Amino acid sequence: MTNLELGFWSFPVLLLMVFLRAPIGLAMLLCGFGGWYMAMGGNPTPLLAKLKSETYTTFSSYSLSIIPMFLLMGQFATLSGMSQSLFKAAESFLGHRRGGVAMAAVGACAGFGAICGSSLATAATMSKVALPELRRYGYSGGFSTATLAAGGTLGILIPPSVILVIYAILTEQNIAKLFLAAFVPGILAALGYIITISIYVRLNPNSAGTRPAVPMAERFKALADTWPVLVIFFVVVGGIYLGWFTPTEGSAIGAAGTGLAALLAGSLNWSVLRDSLLGTAKTTGMIFFIVLGAGFYNGFLALSGVPQFMADWVVGQGYSPWLVLTIILIFYLIFGCLMDSLSMILLTVPIFFPVISAMDFGMSTEHLAIWFGILVLIVVEVGLITPPVGMNLFIINSMDRETPMTETYKAVMYFVGSDIVRVIILVMFPAITLFLLPS
Repeated sequence: MTNLELGFWSFPVLLLMVFLRAPIGLAMLLCGFGGWYMAMGGNPTPLLAKLKSETYTTFSSYSLSIIPMFLLMGQFATLSGMSQSLFKAAESFLGHRRGGVAMAAVGACAGFGAICGSSLATAATMSKVALPELRRYGYSGGFSTATLAAGGTLGILIPPSVILVIYAILTEQNIAKLFLAAFVPGILAALGYIITISIYVRLNPNSAGTRPAVPMAERFKALADTWPVLVIFFVVVGGIYLGWFTPTEGSAIGAAGTGLAALLAGSLNWSVLRDSLLGTAKTTGMIFFIVLGAGFYNGFLALSGVPQFMADWVVGQGYSPWLVLTIILIFYLIFGCLMDSLSMILLTVPIFFPVISAMDFGMSTEHLAIWFGILVLIVVEVGLITPPVGMNLFIINSMDRETPMTETYKAVMYFVGSDIVRVIILVMFPAITLFLLPS
């Protein structure tokens, strides 16, 4: 069997291991080990040398230190109660409108995502805060859970985003520029969800109740209580954009600032600090193990020549670049239902990115890489709320056992429709993603 054939056969083996519930990091590591061993003719010496060099080069990357810092930032924000102030502020301004409490939940998810960077954490945290309020004002169970599942996806798109950091490392792109490119699509996502809520409550009048308006003075008081989130976001993201510090330095400043804000608010005690550090360590260990497994597997694929073969084959067929992009995005949409976003990015970008890079979309190589990265991130996140196995749906429903999953499925399809419309718009008009980037 040639190396190229080994590379192609590794895909069904990897998928079989994943479907048998093997951890994705372990599955990629074993496939990479096995592939290297067979490609080297059964000689273990190159494999052992690869084990030493790959582990060191992967984890000595300065850019990877961003990940635990942003994770710690999210842990402090999650455990110190910042989500409550965000939701109360959004609810005070929007809650009296038709569907306003659901809109407030989406707005709070967007704000929390700006200091968290994790979809699942955003969905789980905001559910604890918003579900009781949605229930209190007569919102149906399926509509409530669908809204929070969709709002949770904003956590990974609105910068800072751990997944965008991983994508930047894989494709050797500028992290700050990727954050900048994600900003407008993130705002469009939040606005799209708010419009979807407005449409849903008009089509289903009994799905949402009403609440009295809040006096203007109370609104501004609630808004003032969100100052830590606003300051941290503008210092971290604004500082990176303005060149005051690098993304790695910004992540450390963000973590320290979030911890300090929690301390000043009286939310940070020894128990919260311990849980934040342990949670960060566990999640970092999981991510780094997946990164290591992907490094071995992608190294084997490069040795086998699969990515270059795929790129040459697609270009040789004469397919339209837009057709190829559409097929890739549909693939991400389907498999995003079955795998988490990090695993999908690490597994597929080394294969699909050379294919896209070899095609002419009428833009520079850097802009193409950034635009493709934002599209991939959005479509993978749509998979988190796509029935039947969207991960965010299960997270939310585990916190609201009274709501049948079928009711959540029915309501969430409105949000999936909003996401698909947004993807189509961003594909048709790349300038929406790229216009903030320096020329």
